[in-house]
Amino acid sequence: MKVTIVGAGNVGATCADAIAYRRIASEIVLLDIREGFAEGKALDIMQTQTTLGFNTKVSGSTNDYSKTAGSDVVVITSGIPRKPGMTREELIGINAGIVKGVAENLLAHSPNAIVVVVSNPMDTMTYLTLKATGLPKNRIIGMGGTLDSSRFKTYLSLALDKPANDIQGMVIGGHGDTTMIPLTRLASYNGVPVSEFLSADELAKVSADTMVGGATLTALLGTSAWYAPGASVAFLVDSILNDQKKMIPCSVMLEGEYGQSDICIGVPCIIGRNGIEKIVNIELNEEEKAKFAKSADAVRAMNGDLKSILS
Repeated sequence: MKVTIVGAGNVGATCADAIAYRRIASEIVLLDIREGFAEGKALDIMQTQTTLGFNTKVSGSTNDYSKTAGSDVVVITSGIPRKPGMTREELIGINAGIVKGVAENLLAHSPNAIVVVVSNPMDTMTYLTLKATGLPKNRIIGMGGTLDSSRFKTYLSLALDKPANDIQGMVIGGHGDTTMIPLTRLASYNGVPVSEFLSADELAKVSADTMVGGATLTALLGTSAWYAPGASVAFLVDSILNDQKKMIPCSVMLEGEYGQSDICIGVPCIIGRNGIEKIVNIELNEEEKAKFAKSADAVRAMNGDLKSILS
């Protein structure tokens, strides 16, 4: 199985490293516009093979899309990262043109690939990729909910002082500081609702911390995070390539589900070899429905800025 990752920066390289180390794919191609950058990252990863014990082939390419031919999954991380104080929404004008061109070049060489979109603003870039390529919606997946849910479970783990891997929880809605919806009502610790252990105020803090999880790291690091985003991409790619049928919150085109249409936004999906194999309709309460509708309105407003690019 072959995976191409466009953008060999922090997120792309971390994603490649995780996929290689975990033996998710047999071949990985890193591609970047900077001369020699992807080649250097690939060689560095390859030099960990004998110490870490994997045999995945990792290669790099400077803007040569022919090297990506025959990819089963292509991951788009290209675009500029967030700077301190910058919202994901502010990136739209810069990254939209980049993502559209990248997607078209990738699919020219790998017409059957499943596309995983990481570039921000992620929901809007997922929508752009779907509309620009004309692919069926099961083959275009926005990664954001995977990462947001990981952060949610981390904050729950810290509040509970319990192992994160014993905690279940998900985040739906837009992948933005004000649009994501951590489903605290449905979160559990080994099957027991977390509300049995945490007060309403504690859960509200977990939810708030999750929503600004990315911005918190950007303020601390001076740029966007990369370990958790890269690992989240690898987790999603693993479920695709190995047909694991995991239920993962992802940004996907809705056609009436959750009361929304013509929008890509985060909802729980079954992820397998065909990409989005099923959208899971969970029963939201009235408060959650209202939050989801508000989130969708905000995402749809950003999509309006794509008219000139898609025309």
